Amino acid sequence: MTEPLPEFPYHPDPLATGSVAVSDAACACCGRARGYVYTGPVYAAGEPGRLCPWCIADGSAARRYEAHFTADVAGDEVTRDVLVAVAERTLGFTAWQDGQWLVHCGDAAAFLGRAGVRELTGYPDALDSLRQDIDAWGWPDDQVDDFLGSLDSGGQPTAYLFRCRTCAAHLAYADFT
Repeated sequence: MTEPLPEFPYHPDPLATGSVAVSDAACACCGRARGYVYTGPVYAAGEPGRLCPWCIADGSAARRYEAHFTADVAGDEVTRDVLVAVAERTLGFTAWQDGQWLVHCGDAAAFLGRAGVRELTGYPDALDSLRQDIDAWGWPDDQVDDFLGSLDSGGQPTAYLFRCRTCAAHLAYADFT
């Protein structure tokens, strides 16, 4: 019987995002087979092997392998404790480029998953934040519109959707290869 997953305040539904998968594999850190394994990125000097969500949640995987699970927290307005919580005790997510963790209201936002144009239509605030970021690329408006219209949750380019844990605003960023 599988145990309930630990809670990840910054990644509330890791099964839906694909960062955790059902598996009978044993964790390289604790040696236990708990019914789930982490499938996201691991940034470490070596390859630690399969890790369970519990060893990431309690920080033991980060300590044992000197690892972190997200490439970058995008913003300067968060405390060191938040940076450590996201980098070392939160499940990361696979992105086309190195993943960015968005911040809002002085805290890291909660990762909700990959999103295409269809998913983003329900989050106009996320589309607005994404448009502002893309406008900084210097593209003409019609090219920005074409890019936003081509976003695909299962392909590329894709967007990554977040929700502010304080004000519930939705944010997104996009990447592609």
